[in-house]
Amino acid sequence: MNNKQTAVVIGGGLGGLSAAISLANRGYTVDLYEKNDHVGGKLNTASMEGFQFDLGPSILTLPDIFRTLFTEAGKNFDDYCTIFELSTHWRNFFEDGTVFDFSASKEKTRTEIDALFPGMGKKLDAYFAYCEEQYEICQRGYFSKGVDTFTGMFRATPLGDLLRRLDIFRTMHRTNTAYFGNTPVRDAFDYFIKYVGASALDAPGFMNLLSGVQFEKGLWYVQGGLFSLSRALERLAREVGVRLHTGQEVRHICTDGTKATGVSVDGKDVFASVVVCNMEVLPALRTLTSVSEKRIARLEERFPPACSGIVIHLGVDMTYPNLAHHNFIYAHDQIDHFKRVFRKKILPDDPTLYVVASTRTDASQAPAGCENIKILPHIPPLDPETPLSREEYDTLAEVCINKLERLACPNLRRHIVVRDQWCPWDIQKRYYSNRGAIYGTDTIHRRNFALKIPKKSKDLENLWFVGGSVNPGGGMPMAVLSGIQAARQITRELPLY
Repeated sequence: MNNKQTAVVIGGGLGGLSAAISLANRGYTVDLYEKNDHVGGKLNTASMEGFQFDLGPSILTLPDIFRTLFTEAGKNFDDYCTIFELSTHWRNFFEDGTVFDFSASKEKTRTEIDALFPGMGKKLDAYFAYCEEQYEICQRGYFSKGVDTFTGMFRATPLGDLLRRLDIFRTMHRTNTAYFGNTPVRDAFDYFIKYVGASALDAPGFMNLLSGVQFEKGLWYVQGGLFSLSRALERLAREVGVRLHTGQEVRHICTDGTKATGVSVDGKDVFASVVVCNMEVLPALRTLTSVSEKRIARLEERFPPACSGIVIHLGVDMTYPNLAHHNFIYAHDQIDHFKRVFRKKILPDDPTLYVVASTRTDASQAPAGCENIKILPHIPPLDPETPLSREEYDTLAEVCINKLERLACPNLRRHIVVRDQWCPWDIQKRYYSNRGAIYGTDTIHRRNFALKIPKKSKDLENLWFVGGSVNPGGGMPMAVLSGIQAARQITRELPLY
C-alpha cells in the first residue's frame, strides 16, 4: 500500500476514533496515538467502592451518527452496544418550587407545562415546530455537507432558508423570551445551550435547533454507562484494522516546508500522507507546531474556549425519589448566571446545576439501595492572567452541594460515602483542552456565528482537525460527525465548503 493511503491520528477521543475508523473503512492504513492509557477522550469512567461514574458526557443524542460508522464497516451497532430511549428526558427544578419534566412525548410535556402555566401549551406547539424547522435547515446544509466557513454556509444552504427561515438575527434568549416571556419555561429552553457550553444570551437563535433534535430524535442511555460506547468504538476500530497505540504521546507534528508529513512520538518519527489531530486546535498549534503565537491569538479571539466546569461525583447510601435520571436545578436569575459565567468570566454565586442519577435507569451503577450522583455547574474556563485556586473551586462545590440538598436531596451531606471532584485544572491536564474547556470553542453570535474552526488546517497542508473545537461543534455526536466528515473530505467524497 503506498504512502497516499496512510494516516496517523493524534488522540483517541470520539473525533479521532471516528476519523480513524472512517479512513480505515476507505482503505487507509491508520495508526492512532493516545497519550492516556485508554481511548475515548472525555468519554471516561471511574469506579469507586461499587459506585460507577461517567466522568464526561452523560447524555446520548443522535445515535444514528454513531450507527453510520458501524454500517460503513458492514457491522451492526446493536451487536456492540445496547442503548435505549429515556421516557423522561430531564426534570427541571426552580428556586420558587416549580418543577416540571421534559418527556419523550411532546404531548405529555405540553400537558404538564400547560397545567402549570395556562395557555402555554399552544405556544409550545408553535415553538416545537420552529425548533424542528431550525434543525431541518441546518441538517440539509451545515450538518450534511460538512460546512466549515461562513461563505460555505451560503453555498450549502438555499438563500431563502438562510434569510427568511433560519433564525440568524436574534439570540436564543431573545427568541425564547418572545415565545414564553419571563418564565421558568423560557429559562429551561434557554439552557439547552448547555450541550455546547455556551450562553443563550450570546448564541444565535437557530441554536434552538438543540431542542428540536432532542424532542424529535430522543434522548438515550447506553447500558453500563456511556463509557460502554467508547469500548464499542475501540472494538470496531481494532476490527477494521486501526492500530491503537495508548500511553504514547505525540510531541510534534513533522513537516516538510508547509506540509504535515507525520508525527514525532517517543523519540521516533512516524510518517504518513495525512495527519488527523483530535487535540483541540489551539493547544495543538501551540504545542505541536511552529505556527506563530500571533496567528494563534487571532484564532482565539474569534474562537475563544467554551465554558469549563467543576465535576462532583457523590456516592450516597440512600436513594432520592425526587430526582430523575437527568435533572437541572436553575439559578434564581438565569440571565445573571449567563452574564457572570460568559461575559464577566467569574464564578457564579448561584450556579445552575446539571445533576445525573443514572441508577434510575441502570441499577448496576451503584450498590443496592444507593445512588450515584454527578453534579456539574458551568463555570468560566481558566484565565492565565487571573487564575483561580483549587480552594475557590472547592468553595463553589460546597455551594452546589448545599443547593442540591436544599432543593431536591434532603440531608444529602450526611449520606455521602464516596466523593470525587474535578476542576478545570484537572480537565486541562487530562485532555489538553484549551484552558480547561469542556465543549471546545464558544458559540457567539457576533463573533463566530456559531461556526467552529475549519477541519482542514490553513497553516499546514495534509493536516486535519477533528473534535469539539472544529465544525460541526461540541458534544458527542458532533465530534463523531467531524471525524466522518474529515475522512470524506480527505478522500474527496465530500467537497469543501
